[in-house]
Amino acid sequence: RSGWLTQGPALAGFEKAIAKKVDAKFAVAFNSGTAALHAAYFAADVGKGDEVIVPALTFAATANAVLYLNASPMFADSDSETGNMSVADARKKITKRTKAIVPVDYGGRPADLRAFRALAKKHKLVLIEDAAQALGAEYRGKPVGAHADMTIFSFHPVKSITTGEGGIVVTDSETYAHALRLFRNHGISKDAATFVRKGRAAWYQEMQALGYNYHLPEMSAALGESQLKRLDSYIMKRRAAALRYRKLLASVPNLILPPAEHAHEKSAWHLYPVRLAPDIAHKRDDIFAHLHKTGIGAQVHHVPVHLHLFYERLGHRAGLCPNAEAFVASEISIPLFPRITPKQQKFIADTLKRILAQI
Repeated sequence: RSGWLTQGPALAGFEKAIAKKVDAKFAVAFNSGTAALHAAYFAADVGKGDEVIVPALTFAATANAVLYLNASPMFADSDSETGNMSVADARKKITKRTKAIVPVDYGGRPADLRAFRALAKKHKLVLIEDAAQALGAEYRGKPVGAHADMTIFSFHPVKSITTGEGGIVVTDSETYAHALRLFRNHGISKDAATFVRKGRAAWYQEMQALGYNYHLPEMSAALGESQLKRLDSYIMKRRAAALRYRKLLASVPNLILPPAEHAHEKSAWHLYPVRLAPDIAHKRDDIFAHLHKTGIGAQVHHVPVHLHLFYERLGHRAGLCPNAEAFVASEISIPLFPRITPKQQKFIADTLKRILAQI
């Protein structure tokens, strides 16, 4: 109704609503979570010769966006229980070339943000939280989004809320917010207060960097703000479903469930990743295939990034991050979404029990 299709009031309203929801001063929306990562790395001044520490256990975009800026992703291993990036291994990967560190909230469970913040502060690194799977999560009494120098969220259709495709970066830094907006708009500023060349005419626009067209359309922003009103309900339903799985699967032999939430954290429960005991982990693919034959849409999250063919061609090899590799080798994500019913969950649990008993 506004007459705007892009860069209009719906976008501004959505950004304001997200910033308020996660207790951040600024929010800058993009047309994908990958674009948001790319922009956050740009705002952190990541460039040629720099290194950025990322987890091996994440979606490829976390590392790919580092390469977009001609920098090098350095892979850190995982915590063997949660799948989140290991603080100890990340510490080992810091060098004089390290510019930023990027913990990922695997499956919606917050990373150890207090420890990562201390690590980043000690080594003067930019802390960028990849919370693509964790909108609606909490850490030590504050929402995810209120802890890092910059935090990115994704609005892909399978995430906590969706804009069709989209992403956003939240920050308390006006400097980062300006860089993010600049990058989203081809590197062009229309704000005279930011111009290097002063005293220009009212029509003047100043290209200050090489940016991209990463705008989120108005229709997507309007959908996002509508979805945001339902976020708390969605998370509550996901949490209830996760608790139901814990009861249904608690006594199943050879099955390792996700750790229960600690008192200082609340997961967004984007995933429910179960793992097979070491003795039967080699049968994971057979079990996965049996689940799909019964119509259960199980998945595996994720191929460790350094083991993707592209990264192997860059020289990365198996054994670099043994915990992440072992975690994924035994992992199956069973369906978890707000509208899943107790009947559906019981069917999934019973089917998994039956398959495991026959293996």
